[in-house]
Amino acid sequence: MKIILTQEVSGLGTPGDIVEVKNGYGRNYLLPQGFAIAWTKGAEKQVTLIKRARSAREIRDLDHANEVKGQIEGLKVNLKARAGDGGRLFGSVTSAEIVDAVKAAGGPSLDRRRLEVGGQIKSVGSHPVRIKLHPEVTATFNLNVVRG
Repeated sequence: MKIILTQEVSGLGTPGDIVEVKNGYGRNYLLPQGFAIAWTKGAEKQVTLIKRARSAREIRDLDHANEVKGQIEGLKVNLKARAGDGGRLFGSVTSAEIVDAVKAAGGPSLDRRRLEVGGQIKSVGSHPVRIKLHPEVTATFNLNVVRG
């Protein structure tokens, strides 16, 4: 089955890529989740629009990714969250909150879907967060969750 990806799918491709997948994977997962659209000649024309939008917000190349990595790893990122007496949060920290905290700390604006958090953050303290900037570059920083 030929499909056009609309979002990044790990191990498959990036938005705008035309890929061949098994029928069940495409029909039962990628299409219903909105990760892809069925390939047609008209849809292939949309690929250029998707790629143009992606290139506007994506990190340009490996050197730019390393530069952004240096910016991110040099940041002290603090996030205020409501917590109980034992340091346990009411709820958990979302990826959107992490991206906002990085931007508030003076870092670049990031795509929340590229964040890799080892499980849910449900307590006050320092937590390692990884972000995939480029297929070859991954930045790691500590998110300090404080009671707020």
